[in-house]
Amino acid sequence: MPVARKGTVYLVGAGPGSADLVTLRGWAILASADVAVVDALADPRLYRDLPLRVVHAGKRGGDHGMAQADIHTALIGLARQGLAVVRLKGGDPFVLGRGSEEVLAMAAAGVPCEVVPGVSSAVAAPALGGIALTHRGVAEGFAVVSAHVADGQPPFPPYTGRLTLVVLMGVANRADWLPQLLALGWPADLPMAWVTWAGRPDQAVLRSTLGACMRAGEAMALRSPSVAVLGEVAALELP
Repeated sequence: MPVARKGTVYLVGAGPGSADLVTLRGWAILASADVAVVDALADPRLYRDLPLRVVHAGKRGGDHGMAQADIHTALIGLARQGLAVVRLKGGDPFVLGRGSEEVLAMAAAGVPCEVVPGVSSAVAAPALGGIALTHRGVAEGFAVVSAHVADGQPPFPPYTGRLTLVVLMGVANRADWLPQLLALGWPADLPMAWVTWAGRPDQAVLRSTLGACMRAGEAMALRSPSVAVLGEVAALELP
């Protein structure tokens, strides 16, 4: 198993929720590190019993925790102290996790950096909720889109009937982006599901339709983090 090197920053994907879904390489690097800068969505069981210093960066829902520039500064400073540093990020560092920004910041500072991929909630949450993103004859592909974008216009694809749409970070602003899908031709009766706290003991799956979710609005009891899945596969309940 690999051992974390001194003076190096490792961007480790913590997986979609449960601690036992981290990769073997990710766990080995974390277990041999000196310090971890962790996101709020990383399961505390991954690090709470390890002999390392923990810096909480936040980054959950509307609570952004440390500013991104401050995270860069912290990572650079810790690595320059000769420490083996883990940046523990929920899901995969390069799937809507700003991991590329952190890699570029380390490169600009001359700090060695390595990425350890993780299991993204974009694919794991549907699977844990009993939803297959692709199914022969039903869906031949899928798209992953963040609903949390600066201009309020997520880059949703037009409706084709053969594509599953996965939407991340879409709970708080669902009243804004659900109508956008209808305007793009996504049908109101299209099956839709929400998977909340995937992989945790309190995981919940809510199945509905696009139109019903839009009409329910705030009356629909949803919590962050939740992953939305739209497409015919959302109605296919697997045993």
